[in-house]
Amino acid sequence: MPGWSCLVTGAGGFLGQRIIRLLAQEKELQEVRALDKVFRPETREEFSKLQTKAKVTVLEGDILDAQCLRRACQGVSVVIHTAAVIDYLGAIPRQTILDINLKGTQNLLEACVQASVPAFIYTSSIDVAGPNSYKEIILNGHEEEQLETIWPDPYPYSKKMAERAVLAANGCSLKNGGILHTCALRPMYIYGEKSPYIYVTMVRALKNNGILDVTGKFSTVNPVYVGNVAWAHILAARGLRDPKKLPSIQGQFYYISDDTPHQSYDDLNCTVSKDWGFHLDSSWSLPLPMLYWLAFLLETVSFLLHPIYNYQPPFNCHLVTMSNSVFTFSYKKAQRDLGYEPLVSWEEARQKTSQWIGSLVEQHKGTLNTKSE
Repeated sequence: MPGWSCLVTGAGGFLGQRIIRLLAQEKELQEVRALDKVFRPETREEFSKLQTKAKVTVLEGDILDAQCLRRACQGVSVVIHTAAVIDYLGAIPRQTILDINLKGTQNLLEACVQASVPAFIYTSSIDVAGPNSYKEIILNGHEEEQLETIWPDPYPYSKKMAERAVLAANGCSLKNGGILHTCALRPMYIYGEKSPYIYVTMVRALKNNGILDVTGKFSTVNPVYVGNVAWAHILAARGLRDPKKLPSIQGQFYYISDDTPHQSYDDLNCTVSKDWGFHLDSSWSLPLPMLYWLAFLLETVSFLLHPIYNYQPPFNCHLVTMSNSVFTFSYKKAQRDLGYEPLVSWEEARQKTSQWIGSLVEQHKGTLNTKSE
């Protein structure tokens, strides 16, 4: 199937940029379209410098604008949909999250039908599987277990419903008489250089003498490096275009992890930053059941105050559960169906992330020096 083109939504994001970078190296790719609501100048510059034979088209547009999506999908062979709003604290209105994550996905599926795009890959989330309780233990979970989140919070709920819509759309008739083939990837917590979460954690620690916040010390998770998640998307795009692989991939979802050791979120933050003198806060912290009940109490206060005051708790039951559960998954199914093997080893991923944190430390020093002058 020579000569194909790909549209990536959320292309200016942490994962989207990496997918574009790997797509640019694909054989026979004629065009990659990068769609996002807004692009930073440095991202535009990076895309313009990509070493590729493919045409790189940068499109600014809204996932809720049906006309914009239809234009973006015109003549495209594969859509990779990574655009989403991630919010665990209730900082963004519920309706906004549902509109972008769920309605935006439905809009994009409809645009694919109208523009006769035959392949659709959805970037789902581990959050659609749970964890539903910090007492529940899932070690090396797999797709056959059919785990599903019960949280009504807007982020896990919207991702679950959007993934459901994508997988249900598999086998849909396209306007030109063709068939739409879909699949979904559920990455673990994604880390790596330019991670927005690691960035916020490190900036906070730099202001606190290198002491890292303790937020998830009771967890056991298997984080995944951003480059490996991007690679899984490339393999899914190849698979949905390959008549031999297509039957086993279409309508399926896949957990995407790598060989990063099982550890807590706090240990990961510490491991990737310790070369620069960062260390975990060793002061006493609340036992997990007490932390959960405190979160429940704060949520109740927020609910009761809501008619007169919008109180946003610093943490909630969903965040406490997610940050402190034993919740790890195998990538065997992705290995079997997609031919997925992690591109980047744990040691290399740790090193790259650490080097990037080093550049943040240097920037911080520069800022401090400027202030003292």
